[in-house]
Amino acid sequence: MLKTQLERGSVQLVDIYGVISAQQVNTLDHLGFEYKWSVYSPSKKSEILEAERSKDELRDIMSRMIGAEIRYTRNGYWMRQPPYGYYSEKVDTNQGKRTILLPREEEAVFIRKMFELRAEGLYTDQEIVEKLNDMGYKTRMHFVRHNEDLSRVVSKKGGKPLTVKSMQRIIQNTIYAGINVEKWTDYSPVKCAFDGLVTTDLFNRANRGKKYIAYNTIDGEYEIQRQAPKKHLVEKVMNNPEFPYKKFVLCPECGGSLLGSKSRGKTGKYYPAYHCSNKGHYFRVPKDQMDERITQFISRLKVNDEQIDLLLDTVRKEFERRQATEGMDRVTIDKQISKLKSEAEAVLGKIMMLSNATAITYLENELEQVHSKIKALEKEKQQLKDKKPIDIERILSRVRYFMEHLDLLLLKQSDPHKKAQLFGVLFDKLPTYDDLDYGTPKTPLFTGVNSVFRLAGLEKSLMVIPRRIELRLPG
Repeated sequence: MLKTQLERGSVQLVDIYGVISAQQVNTLDHLGFEYKWSVYSPSKKSEILEAERSKDELRDIMSRMIGAEIRYTRNGYWMRQPPYGYYSEKVDTNQGKRTILLPREEEAVFIRKMFELRAEGLYTDQEIVEKLNDMGYKTRMHFVRHNEDLSRVVSKKGGKPLTVKSMQRIIQNTIYAGINVEKWTDYSPVKCAFDGLVTTDLFNRANRGKKYIAYNTIDGEYEIQRQAPKKHLVEKVMNNPEFPYKKFVLCPECGGSLLGSKSRGKTGKYYPAYHCSNKGHYFRVPKDQMDERITQFISRLKVNDEQIDLLLDTVRKEFERRQATEGMDRVTIDKQISKLKSEAEAVLGKIMMLSNATAITYLENELEQVHSKIKALEKEKQQLKDKKPIDIERILSRVRYFMEHLDLLLLKQSDPHKKAQLFGVLFDKLPTYDDLDYGTPKTPLFTGVNSVFRLAGLEKSLMVIPRRIELRLPG
């Protein structure tokens, strides 16, 4: 027992509740004998009961505290140490004072840049890591204190550069999109009561389909999806350039995705075609016939000037946002250069005070590393300064031209996959093969086109052109 161990260590207990008794009773005292088992404390049972009562009290306190933290977490608040890029802040809510996360700007700028660079897809993970480290990324510093004397600092952790592994962990952490997924939420996504550092759209693009945050409009809940290919599809050609539309045009019989393949005739000639899988019905259309129908469908579309102006305004705002981001990059680089120069001066001061050759050599190497970092940042700063300004008006005129000539944008693409993806942008609901043959008495008007690209039929009774989209009439 603890009491016995303390007594062996010459620790005297003071019983303020009157539970522990110092009296020892020998049950064989009247016979003049004594054994270990015959000597006991009359208060032992009371001590055990009191210890169990204290355990119950501890259990009750922990249940109330941890239970409340779990409820707060499921309500979207934060109960743990703030992750990199955030700091904790208590705010008044309709449920009382609660803890949320707010951006720590000196760290958040690296998180936002990390997601933006990965979403662009122009750099490898290693290149992104090197770019952020050059900008001055360091992990958060914290102190390790002595177990017995908390005023003593044993060591210091953190201050390390970014690695590919740690970057990938950050990229997949949904808390940066304002979605919390952890043990206390039963690993179900919970929308936080605070904004994330990035949008869910940017998070999804940065994760490139490996982790996807989706919003279920039916029940109003968020879902985390992992879009890994199925095992039996791994060895197949998922993106065959000969059949780019197989995921964008559906079967008219069952509404499922089409497949693309070539069948060999008796003469040995191959006939490429789109077809549906074996689901109790037969549908097959030659590839040339599919391409011709899609070409006719696209050639009749024309976007209204109102929608073109709206798109140009969106492009201009995105351009201004990126220009502002470049300005923030310059400020961050300047701050990092100033910080490194201060470090260099401090190291130089230490060298002047030392006489040990080994220590001086070590500090000289450190000083050389600091100067190399300063040179790299100066070079990057000069590249940003020498960067040719983008002529936004020229870009906007190109955008207007392609929006006014959709057939050039959609049909003259050299990359068949991009051509198919641009075709898919036209729709809120993917069309079937029969939907593409719209505007005839036998085929009803297809209503699944995106609101920007509304369609009109060719019947004489439907010659009124709807808003936002005009239809080029043949001839």
